[in-house]
Amino acid sequence: MKYMLVTFGGNQEDWEGVAAWSDEDMHRMVEYMRTLNAELEANGELLQAEGLSGPARAFVVRGGDGDKPIVVDGPFAESKEVIAGYWVVDVDSHERVVEIARRASACPGPGGKILNAPIEVHPIMGAPTEDPETMAPYKK
Repeated sequence: MKYMLVTFGGNQEDWEGVAAWSDEDMHRMVEYMRTLNAELEANGELLQAEGLSGPARAFVVRGGDGDKPIVVDGPFAESKEVIAGYWVVDVDSHERVVEIARRASACPGPGGKILNAPIEVHPIMGAPTEDPETMAPYKK
């Protein structure tokens, strides 16, 4: 079963606060994530993992009218939580993805204190089956 796990980095102010972390704290956090990712990769469970740039570099695109998109630059004041990164994993059970999310949440922050960051877990939908009943509405 494939899942996307999404981790959050607080708001814009929290994100900017990471710059004040000591080199030791930053190294500890990065090493923790590298170790987790290496274990998932060695188990054949990791499909992709990435950290994202801060909310000040994010932007939103809407279709707009005609060929010209509407682009709005971040940061977005209405955002209470910003996405900091994600994993895409392929695991054998619900229990396993919960364990991976628990470990991701336990990432150390300043002073080694566990961040307890919320990790959203989203099952990834597969393609629709090819049976005629399922596909009938889409074949018109």
